[in-house]
Amino acid sequence: MIIYPAIDLKNQKCVRLYKGDFSKEEIFNNSPLDQAQQFEKLGFQNLHIVDLDRTLNSNNTNLNSIKEIVENTSLKIQIGGGLRTLENIEEVLRLGVENIVMGTAAVENIDLLKEVSIKYPNQISVGIDVRKGFLALKGWTDQTQLLASDFVDQIKKCPIKSIIFTDIDKDGTKEGVNLEETLKLATISKVPVIASGGVAKIDDVFDIQKTQKISGVIIGKAIYDGSINLEELVKVK
Repeated sequence: MIIYPAIDLKNQKCVRLYKGDFSKEEIFNNSPLDQAQQFEKLGFQNLHIVDLDRTLNSNNTNLNSIKEIVENTSLKIQIGGGLRTLENIEEVLRLGVENIVMGTAAVENIDLLKEVSIKYPNQISVGIDVRKGFLALKGWTDQTQLLASDFVDQIKKCPIKSIIFTDIDKDGTKEGVNLEETLKLATISKVPVIASGGVAKIDDVFDIQKTQKISGVIIGKAIYDGSINLEELVKVK
């Protein structure tokens, strides 16, 4: 199972949001590079980064911070946040990241998802951000009436790397992962599913591991506030 420590970037700083609310942010590190290097030093091999600024404004990015991390670590990095055009996607891929995550664009423009996944096989992941079973878009500010399961069925033939399932109502709360819904999605999906949102303790990670169907987990707040011991987490396989 892949463990992705998470870095959410806002104004070139590492922050965490509460339930996706941009007005409820907490800064954890003023240096994204320093944070990434801490993860690498502990032995983590993968990193999940979200460019929060870009989710709201495509012209406002944290590309400089991302580039700095790519050039100064050996981490396998996946990037999400506001990647809604071929130009945006290729701009980030050129930095040398492992893969990018499409969210809003994948839902609103399936043709674009098909195009980029064929052009860049196994380098495109799809982020499914869900509130009470339905997809939310544009930094979680736009609620749809499209069921996550229906959308997964629509994209099942695309050669994508993974699906990242985030329960918005769990994200940043440390109330535990929505394991039931994540497992349902992993069961019907033909591509690996990554759990995200709500991890509170190491037992949550073990519960995900025990399913043997969920391929990885993204962990944010619980590793920043010390709820999870990073030396113990890095040993999970």
